[in-house]
Amino acid sequence: MFAKYKYILLLHFIILIWGFTGILGKLIKLDPLTIVWYRLLIAVVALAIAAPLLKRSLKLSSWKELLKYIVVGVIVALHWVTFYISIDLSTASLGILCLSTTTIHVAWLEPLIMGRKFSWTEMILGVIVIYGIYFVSGDFDAQEYEALTYGLSSSFFAALFSVFNAKLAETSAPSKITFYELLAGVIFLTIVLLSQGKMNADFFMMTTSDFLWLLFLGIICTSFAFLVMVDLTRRLGAFLVTLSINMEPVYTILLAIIILNENEDVGPQFYLGSSIIVLVVIANGIINRKRRKRALH
Repeated sequence: MFAKYKYILLLHFIILIWGFTGILGKLIKLDPLTIVWYRLLIAVVALAIAAPLLKRSLKLSSWKELLKYIVVGVIVALHWVTFYISIDLSTASLGILCLSTTTIHVAWLEPLIMGRKFSWTEMILGVIVIYGIYFVSGDFDAQEYEALTYGLSSSFFAALFSVFNAKLAETSAPSKITFYELLAGVIFLTIVLLSQGKMNADFFMMTTSDFLWLLFLGIICTSFAFLVMVDLTRRLGAFLVTLSINMEPVYTILLAIIILNENEDVGPQFYLGSSIIVLVVIANGIINRKRRKRALH
């Protein structure tokens, strides 16, 4: 009994770490594309070191398997780039709030990609989320609307790779999936940066503070958090983990208020809309659990 509570506390600690990734988008004084490139590179190196130590195989079974990882890896890179652009244009709170709509996108993507039965309940919840976004964006200027567009695009990419990964996880180990997807993301962004002429001597110049935050982002927030979350999902069950992850926007908004004083940048309408969106996402998880229980009986 006490062991379970210990793992639940660890789960929320990991979610708190993930919530901190949005804050890092403000603390690291680099452009979004550069932040994501370093995050992916550091995470790939960390996983390459950790995998043999943890006896996780990274051996590919076929070129077809690798091609699937490459496609999803590009989606992952686009997800993180649009996420940090959203934060760069506005606030960490807005970026993570948009990301919390990911499960709503999953509701209509799963029937298309995985052949799951379409749910009108989830569609209605999606409409309520749009209503919440209306409240959030009530007093936005043009730049904040641009940030909202990038944030919602990020949540779409997040939903897309979540659904694809669920399919891949049926036949492949999570550690292998993550390693090759992140590696594909690094290569994709390297090509983009080279095409833009940005990968020069200045690209590798940064402050000590930025370097340390990038290490924290790549190793702790990405590689470490992923490996621990895989173990926690096995111990606590996928539903409890998924439902708990919905607390990420709450943690990020609280951290943003404490660290970045973002309560001075957003008004009551933002928090009203945020509450609607978070409550809908949690309700969606509870409804899905009840649906799965009925399916098993």
